[in-house]
Amino acid sequence: MRPTVPAKRRRSVGQSPAGAAWIQGLPQAVTKLADRWSLTIDSPIDTAASYSWVATCNRADGSPAILKLGFPHMEAEQEIAGLAFWAGEPTVHLLDADRGLNAMLLERCIPGTSLRSVAEAEQDVVIASLLRRLWRTPGPNQPFRSLNLMIEHWCQESVAKSELWPDKALAAEGIRVFEDLLSDQRDQALLATDLHAGNVLSAQRMRWIVIDPKPFLGDPCYDATQHLLNCKDRLRANPSQIIKRFANLLEVDEQRVRQWTFARLAVECAVDIDMTASHALARCLSNW
Repeated sequence: MRPTVPAKRRRSVGQSPAGAAWIQGLPQAVTKLADRWSLTIDSPIDTAASYSWVATCNRADGSPAILKLGFPHMEAEQEIAGLAFWAGEPTVHLLDADRGLNAMLLERCIPGTSLRSVAEAEQDVVIASLLRRLWRTPGPNQPFRSLNLMIEHWCQESVAKSELWPDKALAAEGIRVFEDLLSDQRDQALLATDLHAGNVLSAQRMRWIVIDPKPFLGDPCYDATQHLLNCKDRLRANPSQIIKRFANLLEVDEQRVRQWTFARLAVECAVDIDMTASHALARCLSNW
């Protein structure tokens, strides 16, 4: 089987030299890992929206697994380290890894139904429970990157495209709020940073398991944002209600959740002039 990358992702990933090299080397890497880990590779999983190549497979003893090769990507750079740190509680188990190839052999979630299959109000409860279990403080021998690094990276990308900002004042305010929050991160824990319903699967070992974490060390209130931004209809309809409900489920500061959410929306819409819904929502939160 020759692994392929979906056309949409190939276009975006292949624009950089690192991305083009990753695509070119993918077949050889998959073959190498299949031989080393004695895998029979089945069907690739459609990863059009993901910076990775993923396939179901079976190990030599017949047990099911997932083979994942991640495209070199700043946000996901420490995924292997994060999965090793959480050790299956409540994440998917890391069975083996090759850091040089950014490759992971993972526990396969069976039946693997996405949390998106349930109502968003129920998603709130499940994701809040998972996040509270994820938030732990690593020891000094586990040097995870600071959340500041990712936020500063986003802000630099936004400023580089400032000529496209549809609302310069809103974008500048989002960057300012980011800076204020980063300078005042009181409680710090290892965050998932990308936990939404699409990254939670049903399994036999646990009812719901986290996949695809992008670990950074920072303010737990930030970790509320990814789920909230995946519930934009509810967020737009009644931002105060959904933010208060989710912050209470997480047992974190409601005001800081609102500030992180506003800043993300303001900077997000600053780099994409077509994101009118995000723009309107950011303005709504800024006036709340």
